[in-house]
Amino acid sequence: MALTGRTALIAALGALLVGLVQPSWTGLLAVELPLLLAIVTDLAWAAPVNRLVFTRSGDTSVRLGERLSVSLVVSNPSRRTLHAHLRDAWPPSCRAGDSSSETDRHHLRIPSQERRRLTTSLQPTRRGDREAERVTVRSYGPLGLAARQGHHDVPWTIRVLPAFSSRNHLPAKLARLRELDGRTSVLTRGEGTEFDSLRDYVPGDDTRSIDWRATARQTTVAVRTWRPERDRRVLMVLDTGRTSAGRLGDLPRLDISMDAALLLAALASRAGDRVDLLAHDRATRSRVVGRSGPHLLPTLVDGMARLEPALIETDLRGLASAALRMAPQRSLLVLFTGLDRTPVEEGLLPVLPLLTQRHTVVLASVADPRIQEMAGARGTLDAVYEAAAAAQAQAERRETAALLRRYGVTVVDAPPARLAPALADTYLALKAAGRL
Repeated sequence: MALTGRTALIAALGALLVGLVQPSWTGLLAVELPLLLAIVTDLAWAAPVNRLVFTRSGDTSVRLGERLSVSLVVSNPSRRTLHAHLRDAWPPSCRAGDSSSETDRHHLRIPSQERRRLTTSLQPTRRGDREAERVTVRSYGPLGLAARQGHHDVPWTIRVLPAFSSRNHLPAKLARLRELDGRTSVLTRGEGTEFDSLRDYVPGDDTRSIDWRATARQTTVAVRTWRPERDRRVLMVLDTGRTSAGRLGDLPRLDISMDAALLLAALASRAGDRVDLLAHDRATRSRVVGRSGPHLLPTLVDGMARLEPALIETDLRGLASAALRMAPQRSLLVLFTGLDRTPVEEGLLPVLPLLTQRHTVVLASVADPRIQEMAGARGTLDAVYEAAAAAQAQAERRETAALLRRYGVTVVDAPPARLAPALADTYLALKAAGRL
């Protein structure tokens, strides 16, 4: 039984009145006995909590940052009207705004044999699977002097998917892809191109593109035009180790890498390439293989949703071995990891020759914009020291990138807002150059 504030106030006033007017046990019982009887009667008439029946319905998935609604139907099978306060509790990361804006608390009045539908609005702030916590109900009597309280477990799981905020760049990148894909004929040379059509020779064309057989059948010199090859394979490798947990603004590095990977996957899929995903630190955390067309992006976001950074050092040699097993034939290998000097030199460089010999390798790394701000700071002694530290960090990052380029790796190093479009531009440039 839970006594309300009204009950406590009545009891206190009753005791005070007795003490002032008739300070005796007889007077005390004369006041408090009727109050006790009223409380017991009110409690007896409160609808039972343990007989309530709950069912859930509503959304089961949502993109990070967007809202969803989950409904809870409360049925009252008892013969008494339910007057209650109800809390439909969820993890804190499912809430929107501060505690003053919570929408999980409800006031109920349900007559006997009826039911009511309650809706809780959620706006998750973290990816992954989020499960409903218990439903707590406090049932009051008709007078509001006493209440029964209990809780029920009503399971429901929502999956919070990556936000994919970079999809705004997709229309512009697709327009450039269409130009490369033969809608506007372009002349490209090198490995990984397919014959498109013949046209007349113009000064400046590569003489190696002349089609002598076609030239013999006509009066003008004919040259071959080429278009980027389709049905290539793209393997995206997410490093889910310790460095991916670092936060840049409101998001960890892993989420920023996921966003860039989704834009690349959408673009490559429209180009006709096959896209696979590997997430790895010291073990493989997620794999997506063999999906294409309209099923690719839903499968990717579902595979990424439950990924969390592991607070351990990534085994880059093991990551490279897993990537080679997944992509035995020539592919575009996009590695999302950091540009920290020690892990790269000790873990990645020893296996790079094998990777670059078999694949076209791109390393995508998100840069901390705070370092850039610190590098330009002046005015105080602390700011000067911060600028010196930032300059040293930037120099080491540039040296690591230059070292990787000497091994044949294409490095994309960009701040969070620019990583996704910069990586998409790199993919399109590789297509145009005939390297895919």
